[in-house]
Amino acid sequence: MGYLGGFAVTLKKFGEAYFGGESGKVVTRQYRGGRGGSTDEKRPKPERAHGRHVLNRYEDGMEKCIGCELCAGVCPARCIYVRGADNDPENPSSPGERFGFVYEINYLRCIHCDLCAEACPTEAITESKLFEFSFTSREDAIYTKSELLVGEDGQPQKLSWEDWRPGDETNTSGWMRATSPSGDASFEGIIAWSEERGYGLRAPEGGQPLEAAQLEAERQAELDSAGSHSEDHGGHH
Repeated sequence: MGYLGGFAVTLKKFGEAYFGGESGKVVTRQYRGGRGGSTDEKRPKPERAHGRHVLNRYEDGMEKCIGCELCAGVCPARCIYVRGADNDPENPSSPGERFGFVYEINYLRCIHCDLCAEACPTEAITESKLFEFSFTSREDAIYTKSELLVGEDGQPQKLSWEDWRPGDETNTSGWMRATSPSGDASFEGIIAWSEERGYGLRAPEGGQPLEAAQLEAERQAELDSAGSHSEDHGGHH
C-alpha cells in the first residue's frame, strides 16, 4: 500500500469532517467574523511587534534619514539598500548635510530582527505592527523610499496589498527601548528623539525611573565636581 494507505486515512478524515461522522470535528480554527474580509478578528499584537518598516520625519516634515547606510551595514539578511546624497542648500530634505536619496527594503529577505532600527542614529527607520501583507510579484516585495516614507501627517503609506487594522500604525514612528541606550541605566524611560505629529509617544515601562533626567544631571554634577577637585589637587603639587 505504502503512500496509498496514508492517502486513505486522509480521505477517511475528510469524509468524517465533511459528512459529520461520529469522530468528525473541525480542527482548523477559523477567523471569527468571516474569512478574507474587513471583519476578520486577528490576534492582538504585542507592543513591540516587528512588522513593516517606515521611514520617519521630524515635526517640521523634514526627513530623519541622513543616508549613513548603517542600517544596510548591520542587516544580517542584506535586504536593505541605501544611497546617500548631498542636500540641496536651498531646499534640504533633512537637517544634516546628506539625506537618503535611495532607500529600498527587500521583504523576500527581511527577517524583521529590528537591528536596522537599533543601529539608526536618528531613529529614521522603525517598524510598525503591520505584519500581514501579500505580494503578487517580486517587484512589489521590494519597497522603495516613496512607499516607506511617512506622509506629511506622520502616517505610514498604506498600500493596496497591505491589511492595515486599527492600531497597526500607532507608535509606528518611535519605540521605547527595552534596554537603556549606551548601557547607561540613567537613560531608561527617556525618549531620545522627537515624536512625529503626536506619534511615537509612549509612557515609560514598569521599573523604569521617571526621574532619569534628574538622576543623570546629578551624576554629571558629581563627575564635574570630582574633576575640579582633581585639578585643584594637581595644582598643589
